[in-house]
Amino acid sequence: MDRRAELGEFLRSRRARLRPEELGLPDYGGRRRVPGLRREELAQLAGVSVDHYVRLEQGRTLHFSEAVLDAVARALRLDDAERTHLHRLARPWTGQAEAEPQRVRPGLQRLLDSAGDVPAYIVGRNTDVLAWNALAAALITDFGALPPEQRNLARLVFQDEGMRELYADWPGKASDVVAYLRYDSARHPGDPRTERLLADLSAVPEFREAWAEQRVSDKTHGRYLYRHPVVGELDLRYETLRMPDDPDQALIAHTVEEGSPSHTALQLLAAWAPQSQRA
Repeated sequence: MDRRAELGEFLRSRRARLRPEELGLPDYGGRRRVPGLRREELAQLAGVSVDHYVRLEQGRTLHFSEAVLDAVARALRLDDAERTHLHRLARPWTGQAEAEPQRVRPGLQRLLDSAGDVPAYIVGRNTDVLAWNALAAALITDFGALPPEQRNLARLVFQDEGMRELYADWPGKASDVVAYLRYDSARHPGDPRTERLLADLSAVPEFREAWAEQRVSDKTHGRYLYRHPVVGELDLRYETLRMPDDPDQALIAHTVEEGSPSHTALQLLAAWAPQSQRA
């Protein structure tokens, strides 16, 4: 990933979704070459010179003040994840190109195992699945049976046909995974593992289309509807917990409303999980 090119594409995509009339700007008519705000209009809203904004969008330098980036973020109406992404892209990277391999502490694995009544797993950089409990494997896939390089949510969602059947709204899930992968990849720009992953996934047309949308999102909480081949439909919520000493690791735990049909299905799945592991 060329960070300067990424920065420009991200800013242009955010300008394109805004309309002058929505922001109280006069519309002088005339056909616009591209949809959305012009650079001059964005600079006016942000309170910076046109040349200053153009240098930012063209990536001529990665030395912009916090105040300028915040002003641009406000003018573009960025949410928290998008604002963080902008700051990452517009800053020089001083870390290592290839990040160290990630390890999950034994205590965290014990925590996953002790939460046996809810599917839970830990996601690392690039959507790698680093650890999981038996119910997560029963719900999503048998991670332990996969080669380590295939234990990756983005790879599974786009390269495993079973995932298209598992998620009732597969396009929504795919879009969420891509938005998080883009957000996460800016943490460690230039990581060869990220480059290899993106190159492999780019062979899938749906991934290329989703990546071009420039969506950015952190993984926090939400809901997915599963269509499990054994227990049927499960309407599950999820919550994300970041590791305080390692923000590149996130524990994802699913929850379900007690007494609901999905709760019953999850109990059946928990009973089936040990049998499936013995099979």
